Amino acid sequence: MTSAAMAIDDNRTARPPSRLWTLAEPGRALGELASFYALRPLLRTLPKGDGHGVLVLPGFMASDSSTAPLRSLLRDLGYHAAGWGLGRNVRVDNARVAAMAECVDRLADQTGRKISIVGWSLGGVFARELAKQAPDKVRLVISLGSPISDDRNHTNARRLFEWLNGHEPEPMQGGRFRNLGEAPPVPTTSILTRTDGVVHWRGSVQEPGAQTENIEVIASHCGLGVNPAAIYAIADRLAQQEGTWKPFAASGLASAFFPRRKLG
Repeated sequence: MTSAAMAIDDNRTARPPSRLWTLAEPGRALGELASFYALRPLLRTLPKGDGHGVLVLPGFMASDSSTAPLRSLLRDLGYHAAGWGLGRNVRVDNARVAAMAECVDRLADQTGRKISIVGWSLGGVFARELAKQAPDKVRLVISLGSPISDDRNHTNARRLFEWLNGHEPEPMQGGRFRNLGEAPPVPTTSILTRTDGVVHWRGSVQEPGAQTENIEVIASHCGLGVNPAAIYAIADRLAQQEGTWKPFAASGLASAFFPRRKLG
């Protein structure tokens, strides 16, 4: 292998984000939350929804309180937005997976049609796997800074996750939650940031496909759920009529907030 090839290979080796980005997470996330509320009146003018259900799943160690601002805005935009109601996202076991599947069933029954699932970080991993299990009930999946690679070395939360759940959580022991990089058979969007301080952005990139896409924003990991650019992308994706999915393309002034770089 040439030195150039070795350099490329090393650059792609799974590793957590820079410690500088990690240490800057709290301050950046607070800034994004402040921006969210400052721009709240403007965000209400984003494309309106058709009333379909949107299940929002929190990240690792987080609860529904972390997704409350996003869900509130989605309701203002006309969606039937719901949290998971399962407390903190800590344990990954068969009971928790079954409870999440019940959330999908319940929201689909309440709205009488397919739902969308938005998952933040680990919640995005769950969103993709739930859509694989029940593609007949899910119309769209959006993940936010989610470690959708099978290699946990992309995240600096690996040790804590494995301390709480073991190297192979209960669902994996039963043959589930493997091949995380494989997208579900529904339109699937991964929103990621190269300045993520928890999950290295390479671990959030999904393979190109007829119904898959990656959208880069400038954000922190802990602020993705309230980052105005990420909110813009979420609203744009959810507003598409069922069965008419097209790749994301920001227009006008909004395009300045979405870097157009190759994610490879």
